[in-house]
Order: sequence, then structure tokens, then C-alpha cells
Amino acid sequence: MGQVPARSHAPGVGVVMAAATAPGTFAGSLSRRSALDQGLVTGLATGLHYLLAAGGQDTLEATARFLIDGKTSPAVRRAGAIAVDGAAVPLGLLVLRALPPRADDPLRGLVRQAAWRLGATGLCGALLGGAELGAQALDDRLRLDGRLARLPLAIPVGLAVAFVLDLLRGREGEEGQSSDGAPPALSSLGIATGVVGGLSAAGYGEHLLADLAGRRLSAVLPGPPELWRLTGHAGSLVALASGASTVWHRAMRGIEAGTSADVPVLEDDEAERWVPSTVSGGPGSLVPWAGLGREGRRHALATVRPQPLANRPDGTPDLSIETVMGTPARAAPVQVYVGLDSAPTPRERVDLAMAELERTGALDRSLLVLVSPTGTGYVNYVAMAAVQYLTLGDVASVTLQYSRRPSPLSLGMVKTAREQNRLLCLRVLERIRARGGGPRVVLFGESLGAHTSQDVFLHWGTLGLEAMGVDRALWLGTPYGSKWMRQVTRGDRLDVDRDTVAVVNDHDALTRLTEERGTPPRFVLLSHDNDGVTRFGLDLLWFPPDWLGPDRPTPEPVPDASPRGIPRAMRWRPVTTFFQSLVDMKNAQTPGPYRAFAHDYRADLPRFLSDVYGLPVAPDQLRRIEEALQLRESVREKLFTAAAPAG
Repeated sequence: MGQVPARSHAPGVGVVMAAATAPGTFAGSLSRRSALDQGLVTGLATGLHYLLAAGGQDTLEATARFLIDGKTSPAVRRAGAIAVDGAAVPLGLLVLRALPPRADDPLRGLVRQAAWRLGATGLCGALLGGAELGAQALDDRLRLDGRLARLPLAIPVGLAVAFVLDLLRGREGEEGQSSDGAPPALSSLGIATGVVGGLSAAGYGEHLLADLAGRRLSAVLPGPPELWRLTGHAGSLVALASGASTVWHRAMRGIEAGTSADVPVLEDDEAERWVPSTVSGGPGSLVPWAGLGREGRRHALATVRPQPLANRPDGTPDLSIETVMGTPARAAPVQVYVGLDSAPTPRERVDLAMAELERTGALDRSLLVLVSPTGTGYVNYVAMAAVQYLTLGDVASVTLQYSRRPSPLSLGMVKTAREQNRLLCLRVLERIRARGGGPRVVLFGESLGAHTSQDVFLHWGTLGLEAMGVDRALWLGTPYGSKWMRQVTRGDRLDVDRDTVAVVNDHDALTRLTEERGTPPRFVLLSHDNDGVTRFGLDLLWFPPDWLGPDRPTPEPVPDASPRGIPRAMRWRPVTTFFQSLVDMKNAQTPGPYRAFAHDYRADLPRFLSDVYGLPVAPDQLRRIEEALQLRESVREKLFTAAAPAG
């Protein structure tokens, strides 16, 4: 007969870990969190800590099973398991010391986190085991018939660990969220309890299944139940991944169908009535109106008119170039946009864009803007309108769509977007050289559009932009995952001219930087310090980022601009910082009033575009542009929202 397996202490160790890490989830971060946000952060972080610690403890117990004779008494086996837990602590510390953290090395980061997890789990297991042995000894001494030994000790032990860690780290919450910005504690704890309860129930159920699989497999195959229990955990992960993949693909199909549906933005004949011939989708265009997709059609309808337009839609003021700038327009702006449904392959989309540039006379303009849109295909209306005002219409822009999904769900399309944008850039450069000259070429991208625009020059530094004939570039809210951004802002690469690149939070910072260097930077990354999109990355799970290091920018308010700095209370915590930053990323993209804040860069744009692209303008004209752009946004939102709610 097989031996009866010893009771697993993995669930208790998971609870110790969850209790020890829960207080840190309430620390301040880049954005204010609602009760729901805080509940999700606390619930997900502690729940994941629980699951990982429980799985780690199963591994340590399986190791102890191999090292200890199964015929010994339960007390001896328990003491041996505690010894293995204790030995895991120095082993984890040795690995951490031998492998110091290194940026852009995910394998090293994963090894370090595995070592940290091993050591932390071992510590929690040893403390819980010691507490249980102490309670049992005290129970025997006091002759309480097991009443004291049966008390659950995991939560008190975990909270004691959290208290000790807080003492060792000092008071970190003094510069955290102010009391008026902190979420209601009771509501947050209620939501967190629900999340943790659901995850714990799922984890407990999974643990029962894994335990059942371990017993059944050990009865017919060689090896103890503790070993085959790990196989049960692996099977659960495979089933979870399969189910998540099915749900994901169904959701993506639904999203793409919504963003590509041929639903009128304003009215059925809007292309004939409201789109000029210099804009894709308009009269004579080689790009079919239906193929533009929802974002391409909105982009076409939002172009700035050179002169006042007769028979404007009801409620739309005259915001033409001539009216706003107080001087006649030099030309009608050109807007080329090729949607995913306009042509089946990246090469054909680039060919179509080049043909459309020739048709519209785009290369006769003085400025050509190569735009990489966000995941859905959205192009910032304020940015394009501002450039059209600043140039008095003497500008052309060209945009190639690469995805129909929101940016966080389009990360798998970055490679396609990069190659498509690179081919377009090369074809434009080739055509300008063949003509013997042409417009200045500049780049623009926002959010994932900034990432995909920069990715064209990956491993080429700033020298790549020079070689490709790019004169200037402005990128908004570059995601943390952009490798090109990290290459040109860290280290000392031979292909990078650091004086040509700047990462700034606001216009005053750009002005000061220009004065210090003596020349304005040509390639500017405008990234608000409180923009979670620019801070969130998967490596937060295993690597402490430099923006949370000792050289982090000091918090300070900036009049009429996004505040600078990173909260002092925010520091890197494994798993916890990942979920805090995930919520910060979500909050940064929440629609709000017209202002420069978090992932909203609309109010920044007129001054930045004027300085970065070298488009000087009189102060009174700049003021009128800013007023017109804010009014345009208000009118546009009313028209696009009210006219076609089904779209």
C-alpha cells in the first residue's frame, strides 16, 4: 500500500505571503485610484502572490520529500520541511547577489524573480512552520487539547512580516497620496476581499484538482504524490491558457468588426459633401471611402479648410485657416490616409499611399508629415489641425493604418507597422531624391503610434533618422516598451547624437533645455511624468525601473501643464508595482477635459509643433490657434458623438 501523503502547507504559506504584501498595495502611485481601482490592485496583487507562493511551497515540499525518509514521524518530516524552507532563503539571496539587476535582460530578470520568490516563499514557510510548532508546543504544555494549535496563524504571521518590513524601510507614506485623493479604505478592502476571495476559491479549487491528480498518478506511476501534484498544476495552467486564448480571439474579432464597419460619421453622403479633393476618400481619390475605416473617415472630415466653408453643418463655427490666422491660406492641406481595408498587404498600402501623394500634389508642399496612428488608426485631430494652421495649409500628411484594435491590444502588430512605415519612409526619400528636392520630412506619432514610428530606426540611433532624410520628429506619450527610446536615452551609443534628442514633460522644460544646449533638439519625446502609458511595461514584474530610482524627477506643479515628478512614496515592489502601473496606464487614458495631463497632450501641441517643426508664428496667432483648437475639439466631439452613435 502507498503511503498517505502529508498535508500540504502551501495554502497557508500563500496566505502569509498575501498578508505580508497587502499593505504595500495601498502606497501612492502616478494617479489617484478609485475604490474599485484600489480593490483590484490589492486583490490581484495579493491573489497572485498567494498563488505563486503556494506553487513555490509545493516545490519546496516536493524537494523535502526527496530528502527526508518517508517512514519518519510526522513531526520529523515537518521539521525537515521547515529546514528546507529556511535553506531556500540564503539560496535565493545568493542568486540575487550573483546576478545584479540589468536593464533589457528579461532572462536575468526572470531568474532573479524566481530566486526572490524562492527565498520569500521559504521565509514565509519557515516562519509559519515555526509558529505552528511553537503553538503546538504551547498547546501541549498548557494541555489545551489542540485548541491553540488549531488556530489559523497564517494571517497574523503575514501581518507581522509586513510590520517588520515597514519598520526596516522607514515611513514611506508621508509623501504618498493625500487624504483627499486616497480611495475609501472600507470600500477598497471590500472589493479587494471579493477579488481575493474569488482568486482564493479558484486557487483552492485548482489545488484540490492538482492534489487529486497527484494521488491518482502516484498510484499508477512511479514517484510520490508531491511530484505528480506539480504535473496537476501544469495541466491547470495549460487549460487556463487555452481558455484565455479562445476568449481573447473572440473579443478581438468583435472589436475589429466595430472599427471597420461602414457606418456614416455625419451622414450618408458625407464624402461627397464634406471631404475636399486633397483628402483621401474625397472626389477623385484613389482610396475608397469605405476602406478608410471609422478612424480614417473621421480624420478626413476633421481637415481644416483653407477658406470659410459655405453651408457648414449646423453648430459649426468658421475655423478656417484664413479666419483663424487672419491671413489667406497658402494652399489646401493634403491628408493621405490608407486604411487596412484599402489594400490587402503592407506593400500594396504603401504603393497606394505613394500614388495618392502624387495625385494630391503632396510633394509640392513645403512640409510632409509621416504619421503613425494609434492602434485603432486614430490620428490626433489637434495635432494635424495645428500643423495646418501653422503652415497656412502648406503641408501634407500621410498615414498608414496597421491595426483596428485599441493600442494596448495592438502590441502584436508593432512589427508589421514598423516594416510598413519603414517602406513608406524609404519610398518617400527615393521619390524626393528622384525629383531633385521636395518638402521637409518630419515624423509624428502618439502612444503606440510613437512606438511604431520610432521602431523604424531601431538599432540605428539618431543616425538612422538623418540617413532617411527625416528633419524633425515629435512623439507623444511614447510607451515604455519602445526599445529605440531606451537606446537613444541610455548609455553611450556611437550612432546617437544626444544633443538632438530630448524627453520632456512640458514646454518650459523644452525651452530650458534648448537654452542649455544652445540649439533646439530635433527629435522630441513629449512624455508627461504622470502618464502611466510611458511607465508601464511587463518588466515591472521583475526589474526595478530607473524612473523609480534615486534620480527620479522631483515632484513639482507646473502652471497650465502636466505636473512634474514621481511621488516619493512610490517604489518598486514585485508584482504590486505592475498592477499599480497597469491601473495608472488605464487612468491616464480616461477621457477628460481639454488640458495637458497624463496621456492627454492636446493642449501642449501648438507650442511644441511650432518649436519642434520650426514653424514660427506671431504670439497673437498662436493664441488664436490655441483657442480655435479647443473650440474645434468641442464641436468635433458633439458632431461625431451625436451624429452616428452606432459607429
